Amino acid sequence: MPRVKPAPPPLPAAALLQLMWLASPALPVGGFSYSEGLEAAIDGGWVTDEASAGRWLQDQLGLVLQRAELPLLASAFKAWQRFDAARITELNTWLLQTRESREMRQQTEQMGRSLTDWLRQRRPDDARVATLAALRTAPSWPVAFALAAASIPGAPLRESLLAYGFGWAENMVQSALKAVPLGQSAGQRLLGQLAQALPAAVDAALATATQGDGARQNLAPMLAIISARHEAQYSRLFRS
Repeated sequence: MPRVKPAPPPLPAAALLQLMWLASPALPVGGFSYSEGLEAAIDGGWVTDEASAGRWLQDQLGLVLQRAELPLLASAFKAWQRFDAARITELNTWLLQTRESREMRQQTEQMGRSLTDWLRQRRPDDARVATLAALRTAPSWPVAFALAAASIPGAPLRESLLAYGFGWAENMVQSALKAVPLGQSAGQRLLGQLAQALPAAVDAALATATQGDGARQNLAPMLAIISARHEAQYSRLFRS
């Protein structure tokens, strides 16, 4: 008779609430000011309505978050748990070096610095926060988020990645609402589609993380080109 895999322990309420806090647009890191190339895609005619916005965001989830940011976050989460400063530096350097445009790099650096400041206020005596702040040229957003999540007692790795992914999804849907523009009902449908796709993306990212650094990749040429175009776009609402 096959053995039944035991169910994971329930997520403590305090840990769940703190992960929701990290995923919230109210977190003072400035995520609302970025569209991650979506605004330029709208300007270029690639995204024109709800359906094309949904395809764009689903592709970005699969090509960027699933293959690069989420596997890196998983590795950084474990490195923070054992406080491996050399590993953290290595992961942060890889993330910054794989940002394919100036805007992408500025975004991850600005959000990483802002979350570092938030962590410093909440955990002033934590040596890991000091290590995060000392990263050069700056702490990246996924590496800073990994420390914030790893610092929550009882917060599991998978749920931490889900929180990161949902925070991204909510910010991107809000960008689509403003820039396409779309109505609130369309935004809720888009958010529902991304929320449905996130668990599988997280599971794939966790599998990638277990395969070593060589399995992680960041290759989205069209997104990089569109992001570079956005830097010189005549009229824009967002910083990326």
